[in-house]
Amino acid sequence: MSLLRENPVLALFVCLALGYLLGKLRVGPIQLGGICGTLIVAMLIGSRHVSVDADVKNVAFALFIFSLGYIAGPQFFANLNAKGLRFAVLCVMEAVLVVGMAYGIGKAFDLDVGTAAGILAGAATESAVVGTAQEAIANLSGISADQSAQLQNHVAAAYSVCYLFGLVSIVLLTSQIFPLVMRIKLPEASRELWEGLRGGKGAPAADEQPALPPLVGRTYLVSQGEGSTIARVEEVQPGLVTVEGVRRDGRTLHPDQDFRLRRGDLVLLVGRREAVIDTGHELGPETSGVPGLDSPLVVRDIVLTNRDFVGRTAGELAEEQPSTTSGIYLTDIQRVDQHLPAIADTELHRGDTVTVTGARSAVDRFAAKAGVGIRKDAIDYIYISLGICVGVLIGLVTVHAGNAALSLGTGGGCLVSGLVFGWLRAQRPTFGAYPPVAAQTAKDLGLSVFIAVTGLAAGPDAAALLKDHPVLLPLSGILMVTVPAVLSLFVGRKLLRIEPPILVGAIAGQQCSTPAITAVTNVAQSSIPMLGYTITYTISNFLLPLTGPILVGMLGS
Repeated sequence: MSLLRENPVLALFVCLALGYLLGKLRVGPIQLGGICGTLIVAMLIGSRHVSVDADVKNVAFALFIFSLGYIAGPQFFANLNAKGLRFAVLCVMEAVLVVGMAYGIGKAFDLDVGTAAGILAGAATESAVVGTAQEAIANLSGISADQSAQLQNHVAAAYSVCYLFGLVSIVLLTSQIFPLVMRIKLPEASRELWEGLRGGKGAPAADEQPALPPLVGRTYLVSQGEGSTIARVEEVQPGLVTVEGVRRDGRTLHPDQDFRLRRGDLVLLVGRREAVIDTGHELGPETSGVPGLDSPLVVRDIVLTNRDFVGRTAGELAEEQPSTTSGIYLTDIQRVDQHLPAIADTELHRGDTVTVTGARSAVDRFAAKAGVGIRKDAIDYIYISLGICVGVLIGLVTVHAGNAALSLGTGGGCLVSGLVFGWLRAQRPTFGAYPPVAAQTAKDLGLSVFIAVTGLAAGPDAAALLKDHPVLLPLSGILMVTVPAVLSLFVGRKLLRIEPPILVGAIAGQQCSTPAITAVTNVAQSSIPMLGYTITYTISNFLLPLTGPILVGMLGS
């Protein structure tokens, strides 16, 4: 251990490597995940008095929480509508209940503020609460620096136990128990809902793909289509097929809409399979591939910013703006950091990243109208750094309520600034580039480093805390997950009338539990539960981190 004590950088990355290795262990539907694994390993190593400078933790947490807000910003503001507020009821209940229960447990068992805050963070399975609660404790008046450090360590120690039991509880509840309570089989219910959204077309299983792809390119020899213009050919199936090339006299042409076809021309049609076949019948016989006429399809990720697209489903968009959507095929929709089913009834939000496939001309036309293409190699460090600076300044603002001094701290401030800066980027995508892959990497790495340093610091105090509360901490983790989840199941089903597969996804989202939604989608063999998860996940990612300072203010006063 002396090697790790003398080399903090080595200690940090040993924790990350071993922690993520431990996080890969799976028991049935339960997988610890890298964050929980890192915390356990860091606490074990930290118990041997290995530590890393606390400033590393603060920088990593600021980067994590700002990136979290930046990713969620467009969806957070997009969900401030009737549909989003309907799901927000679940998130508000979650936040109110966990704060109330943590406060009650803390008072009933005379717990210190650090342990109570750790119970809140672990039971809510929200790692960001650890950081916001620790910052709030650091700002408490009337305690020494050593007492503050010990209370902050208690946050991490209590979090580690409650998180483990809370994680197991929410995974089992959403993926196994709640479907039984609702008397449904999750795969069948998800497939039925999918088929309803798809107009009766079933979803392929996880290891299947369509034998007949929906988007194709085919060549036809003009015979009965002689004399038709390009515009006339595309009008046979408006919005579903485009002429991408014509081969005449050994030359490949890319004609305009007024170009007239001659007998013997070879025409390349690209579009939806059924539309291409129907249009081809108007031209003549299909031919094999023609060298020099083949046109590659373009795949591009586009962030939606056009107000005309917001709130419309993919199907409605195709009907209302055929000139924009003609010749392109929507293959994926990414919201926050989750992928949604790319079906006609999926509602599009500002800030969604959509993957479109089609001929280059059609994709360029759609991108120019819909939003902005993502440059995966461009990051606006000025914008990101300014956002974090604004967040830190917001966190310095203190509000006095009686004897309590309440502030958002760096965590809460950077979360708010991240939400706003991410939303501004979606409104005006000419500045503030922070590609999803880069933002996700910064978020995950920042959280991992923060948890590792926190765990190392908490290691020496963890054993004593766990010895004092060997039963209370596990039971608190189970109880504080189960009560809000069961209440949400009742409210969501009886009052809000949310479809069961979407409801279990929403309950996983209100808990901000990626392992839970992973287990749910694996059991459901469908991404349908994601439709509920992304809404509550976004809202809870804003609400839950704020519960840390609130609880510390209530107990610390």
